[in-house]
Amino acid sequence: MFGLETLSGSAQAAVTVGIVFLQAIALYVGYGALTRVAQPTVLDALGGE
Repeated sequence: MFGLETLSGSAQAAVTVGIVFLQAIALYVGYGALTRVAQPTVLDALGGE
């Protein structure tokens, strides 16, 4: 998919770890944004503050 198979073993491992790290950051930021947008609506629906 990304052409990782052309790299040596150590380089392939480092790139894979980097990709997973970037995905984790993207999910963290995405869920943070979703929480900020949805939190007031959810709290109002549940009768919270």
